[in-house]
Amino acid sequence: MDMNNITTVAGITIICYLLAQVVKTTPLNSKYIPIFCGVAGAILGVVGLFVMPDFPVSNYIDAIAVGIVSGLGATGANQVFKQLSGSSSSDSTTTTEEYESIETEV
Repeated sequence: MDMNNITTVAGITIICYLLAQVVKTTPLNSKYIPIFCGVAGAILGVVGLFVMPDFPVSNYIDAIAVGIVSGLGATGANQVFKQLSGSSSSDSTTTTEEYESIETEV
């Protein structure tokens, strides 16, 4: 995988992260944000398959999988940042316990 492919996948992650931040401002329960990011990533993966000449895969199933993993990476990146910055759970709508309960359900 060359550097262009990595930036393509990172682009999907960044877009999903920003979309998740928008969703956090809505009344939607934050426990659904990982699902939203996965679906948004899948859609962006398929879009990337058609509009990006250096997209790392060449078929629908792999494009969807790359998109889902990239989208879910956005929620993981959010949690890493939150844990490293020492943010308390009171200044965000999603608590660590909510993410842990989501992880145990999967």
